[in-house]
Amino acid sequence: MHITNFIAMTSLALCAACTCQDTGKPGWVKYDKNPVLGGGDLGTIFDIAVLKDGDEYEMYSSWRPKKGIALSRSKDGKTWTQPELVLNGIPESDWEILVNRPGILKKDGIWHMWYTGQNQKKKISKIGYATSTDGVHFKRVSDKPVMEAEADWEKPSVMCPHVVWDDSEKIFKMWYSGGENYEPNAIGYATSKDGINWKKYPANPIFKNNPDFKWEQERTTACQVTKHKDTWYMFYIGFEDVHTARIGLARSKDGIVWERYKNNPIIEPTPGGWDSDATYKPFAIFDGEKWLLWYNGRTKHLERIGLAIHEGEEIFE
Repeated sequence: MHITNFIAMTSLALCAACTCQDTGKPGWVKYDKNPVLGGGDLGTIFDIAVLKDGDEYEMYSSWRPKKGIALSRSKDGKTWTQPELVLNGIPESDWEILVNRPGILKKDGIWHMWYTGQNQKKKISKIGYATSTDGVHFKRVSDKPVMEAEADWEKPSVMCPHVVWDDSEKIFKMWYSGGENYEPNAIGYATSKDGINWKKYPANPIFKNNPDFKWEQERTTACQVTKHKDTWYMFYIGFEDVHTARIGLARSKDGIVWERYKNNPIIEPTPGGWDSDATYKPFAIFDGEKWLLWYNGRTKHLERIGLAIHEGEEIFE
């Protein structure tokens, strides 16, 4: 990987300060003790959502060996507790035999989780909804999905919901992925007043691959969207091919029309590392001084969770 002298010197200085590893992109450096969760007896931990609740981080992860969604906690975003299952699949269901790829938010003392339910035999995915009063014991709002594939671009599956509450508009906003069941193809947008009944944006998908960029020429998917000051930021996966993935960044004023970051991708595999084959499914939080970005890293069939750090507030320079 070619790195200019300036970037190398900057990254080395950051590493000395925060014990991280250079990713090859300005600003973003990988934590030197990655991965922070998964592997060993836990097996594959993948596709996460993180909530900052008071002085604690709560990571809701997809735990492949358990076929469910688990919770881990951390004070610093680096050292995590062992995962604890909070939502299981339903073996007799026709749509959520497995559950994974959660989106999480806390509103008025209630944890709201939108999640992906899958039936691998039928090769379909749909989105369900559950709530909790303690962040651990979740109850499904309905035995039916709150969203399923309908439009041509969604093909057989919708999945990877990321939901925020917009207090100014008094609505939930969801960015979700649609397409093939193995890896979806593009990103759609929907809104809801109650978290159950969703209205899809008529011009979906709002974000899809740009074939002019080799790193995302195949598909773009599985985003996290966060509003910082007056700007929406999207962290998303770009696929060079269905097995090779990197993380990109875009920004928007309305959450619908997006501008890509000129230095994409921001996180990419480290040759010979624990994430040597793919880096994907990002989730970022600004803690007041720096950005913490957790992501999936994959080598062969093993997926684990890593951390990258960006010092300072500005990420779109």
